[in-house]
Amino acid sequence: MEKVRAALYARCSTLDKGQDPELQLVPLREYCQRRGLIIAGEYVDNGISGTKDHRPQLDRLLDAARKRQIDLIIVWKLDRFGRSLKQLVIALEEISSLGVGFISYQDNLDLTTPQGRLMFHIIGAMAEFERELIRERVKAGLENARRKGKRIGRKAIPPVDMAKIVDAHKKAPTLSIRNLAGILGFKKSIVHKTLVNFRNGLLDECGCTA
Repeated sequence: MEKVRAALYARCSTLDKGQDPELQLVPLREYCQRRGLIIAGEYVDNGISGTKDHRPQLDRLLDAARKRQIDLIIVWKLDRFGRSLKQLVIALEEISSLGVGFISYQDNLDLTTPQGRLMFHIIGAMAEFERELIRERVKAGLENARRKGKRIGRKAIPPVDMAKIVDAHKKAPTLSIRNLAGILGFKKSIVHKTLVNFRNGLLDECGCTA
């Protein structure tokens, strides 16, 4: 009978304050020894916050799962693995679809058991509930702002007085675009585009479309 290949994952958010990934890894190694599991790899993100979108060692771990190089992932706690409830559910769903088991040591969560799979469904329902709460808060906030007469969305960009740019250029043709933009209070890109259109005959001297 082939032994199960387990991958251990640990994360510490800071390099100081006495945080040491070994505090997470030692009990996980002992757990594997007791169960007769082969440790196929240890993946440690040290000094990386859980809020980061990309964690190098976690990415490597998930890549190993996709390549069927491991059979089981073991972590110290769920909060070491997922940066949010939503991200945790998405990651666990992918792991499950790959046929890879998942164990959270401190949380007594084992997705290879019926009880663990039930707990996963509860976690998924909580994530959906959290998303609904956020949507409702955003919707209520927008409605409240509209009732108060506040404009929703980006501020409207005021129209550019192209005639002003053309006129200033005619009065000082040797003035650089940077200086011209600074004097007029316009962005350099707007001044440049307006003058290009004027020189190409796309605008008349009044700054109107030719």
